[in-house]
Amino acid sequence: MKNPVAISATVGTTQALAWASSFFLPAVVAVPIARDLGLTPEWIYAGLSVGLGVAALLGPLAGRVIDAEGGRPVLCGSNAVFALGLILVALSRGPVSLMLAWLVIGIAMAGGLYEAAFAALTRLYGYAARGAITGVTLIAGFSSTVGWPTTAFLEHRFGWRGACCAWAALHLMLGLPLNAWALRHGKATPPAVPTRGPAGSEEASTSQRGGRALGLMFTASGMVTIGLATNLPGLFVALGAAPVAAIAAASLLGPAQVVARGLEFTARRHINPLSSSRIAVIAHPLAALTVAIGGAPVIAIFAIVHGAGSGMLTISRGTLPLALFGPHGFGARIGRITAPARIGQAIAPFLFGVAINRFGEATLLLSCTLSCIALLAMSGLTLPREFRPVHSAGSDSP
Repeated sequence: MKNPVAISATVGTTQALAWASSFFLPAVVAVPIARDLGLTPEWIYAGLSVGLGVAALLGPLAGRVIDAEGGRPVLCGSNAVFALGLILVALSRGPVSLMLAWLVIGIAMAGGLYEAAFAALTRLYGYAARGAITGVTLIAGFSSTVGWPTTAFLEHRFGWRGACCAWAALHLMLGLPLNAWALRHGKATPPAVPTRGPAGSEEASTSQRGGRALGLMFTASGMVTIGLATNLPGLFVALGAAPVAAIAAASLLGPAQVVARGLEFTARRHINPLSSSRIAVIAHPLAALTVAIGGAPVIAIFAIVHGAGSGMLTISRGTLPLALFGPHGFGARIGRITAPARIGQAIAPFLFGVAINRFGEATLLLSCTLSCIALLAMSGLTLPREFRPVHSAGSDSP
């Protein structure tokens, strides 16, 4: 029986593990790795960018495999490859071996992060996957909250090499069996491709335009989300806040993301994914307007409003393509759509870091411009008629 609550909780847990041991790992171990290998910390972040680039290239392939075989072999395989990559990080002795390790982690990221999980859930539930996707992001939203202190504890106790090995062990002993259990129902024969009439080529062309628009939207909005998430305290200092106050305000980002996802979860039968996505994109310019008016004293409001929008955008990466294009071929499609976004997210931390150092608070002009581009990209999107009745009828999804 495909219990959606249990499956969402389980996949959410494995997603938290995947994010904590890959994307959020350098924030804690970059300095000790760089010190021991005689490198600068930028090398470790460059490794993460290599991994994200590999994930962008291989994402469509992972999606096609999920479409054909279900999510179990891909996500379980990603746990094994994550473990291998983390062990290679632990064994690295210089920049070449370190980059090779991150290349392997990038292969795992292609089949083990949100896009693959969303495709696997869509393979199970079809249009009704929206609630399951939201449930996964609710739990995985704590990946940095739990992952950073866990990595810090492991690094303090066993060193950075021991910390990487511990995360590798968790992938094999926890992540792999949990994914195997949760996705054991995903091998059913995929639905046949619907037969198209004479208008098929026109519909395909419309779908391609919609896919390009969605790719632009995810790229622009994702650069804002990731770029600011990694540089938010620095932005607040540039706005005139004291370092301690900047860190305190930035710490509200995570809770705001989780709360917004919870609200989206409860309101999913009353607001469609397209409207939810537009609200999410608008949130950042509204947050920027608050600090433009109020300055440093209102940075906490900025963190909450911006965080709420970025939290909802994570859900949109799964629910909006599903609503627009349907469940058939979802894995391959979401892999193609989000590939440019992953590349943009790879360069966003560096881009926003440089902008904040050089231009200070004027960096908000860049982030608001990107948000407006994302909003403009969505302007021509409309939900197909066949989505609405399924959505409004409700479902057994969480």
